[in-house]
Amino acid sequence: MQKQRSLLALILVLVIAAVAVIATIPVPLGLDLRGGSQLTIEVKTTPEIQQIGERELEAVQTVLGNRVNGLGVSEPVIQTAGSDKILVQLPGVDNPEQAERVLGGTAQLEFMTQKKDTEAQLFALRTNRGQLQAQRSELVSAENKDTAAIEKNQQELKTNQEAIVELFESLETPLTGKFLTNANPLNPQQGARGWSVALQFNQKGGELFAELTKNLAGTGRSIGIFLDNELISAASVGPQFANTGITGGSAVIEGNFTAQDAQDLAVQLRGGSLPVPIEIVENRTVGATLGRDSIQRSIYAAVGGLILVLIFMVVYYRLPGIIADIALVIYALLTWACFALLGVTLTLPGIAGFILSIGMAVDANVLIFERTREELRGGKSLYRSVESGFYRAWSSILDSNLTTLIACAALFWLGFGLVKGFAVTLAVGVAVSMFTAVTCSRTLMFIAIRIDSIRKPELFCPNLPTSNKVQVGK
Repeated sequence: MQKQRSLLALILVLVIAAVAVIATIPVPLGLDLRGGSQLTIEVKTTPEIQQIGERELEAVQTVLGNRVNGLGVSEPVIQTAGSDKILVQLPGVDNPEQAERVLGGTAQLEFMTQKKDTEAQLFALRTNRGQLQAQRSELVSAENKDTAAIEKNQQELKTNQEAIVELFESLETPLTGKFLTNANPLNPQQGARGWSVALQFNQKGGELFAELTKNLAGTGRSIGIFLDNELISAASVGPQFANTGITGGSAVIEGNFTAQDAQDLAVQLRGGSLPVPIEIVENRTVGATLGRDSIQRSIYAAVGGLILVLIFMVVYYRLPGIIADIALVIYALLTWACFALLGVTLTLPGIAGFILSIGMAVDANVLIFERTREELRGGKSLYRSVESGFYRAWSSILDSNLTTLIACAALFWLGFGLVKGFAVTLAVGVAVSMFTAVTCSRTLMFIAIRIDSIRKPELFCPNLPTSNKVQVGK
């Protein structure tokens, strides 16, 4: 009895802790419930990489994960889909265009040296570039768009950019984005044209930047800052840095950015460069209204099913049914608390897995109670029948739950997307159901048969032969 009291105290502590966790830690909702954006990204081959393998997919996933974290998205899902595609789910993101721009850009950053005696040529090309960009804005914003004129303007911009690139050259050891340790947007200072991006290099990058600025100090030539082979900023270095260059490993990109452009560029640079080209082949938005409807219907289904199960257990199993219902409520609290602590993202299939695990939790109690009834009908005492019921049902409970957990493992490792959410919630539910069936139900049953007023075999097994009803002791 002392052991049962200790277990009862443990159960009460767990229930109180579960309620506290549920009240303080919300379970995050997945894309299908909360709404957001879903992007399907295809990984492309290059002349150097003729076939996309697991290594390339993992590298792209890492970069995309870093960029998504920079966007501040909670509970994103980034996973492979097939041999050359990656599925990105961004719950709560209502601007799919921004997500596509940030995730799809290659973000190849490089600092380059302007060649000698090209100052006048660079000035002319940059002036022409500004005119072409202004022309493009007018063409795109016009009501009656001239497709031919837009294509011509785009080609001229491309030719202009190629000519600008020819005026610059890389360092002997190229100073690229791989030397960055951080990148952050900067508010425009007084007199500045727009937002800028502050960069911080590692030790090697700081040395290369100091060498670059030392060589260009006082020459009138510019440092060219290229993003994806496009000049986004060019700045000269004053003569005061001719001896040492700019040390400290810091730099600022000034490109007349808007606040959003500066934030997006900083996210791309912090996330790193993509190792291979990618193409966004689908950008789908899931509405929040669908999410609310799904949540409401799922709650109705879960509550309705749970109430029916509770009523059935009481009607059919009498006192053990009441004990099973109490254990089932404890199971639901503990499982939901586990979802919150483990950071499980709840989706519609996940809710289905949770509901299914409720049925399996009841199934364990059904096995125990049927075994108990068999022992009572066989002439054993109430105590021995309950004890034997748990003992004989345990192997069946263990086997059924283990096979379910194996199936969940297979679904998790071999499946993707919403299938994984179903597997996780079902596995957590099955694991908790084993604890509640064996510990909670067992403890409550043994405490119940110690109480004289309810220690009656007929409350455990209706239609019991009269000769068996007096056997209540050990």
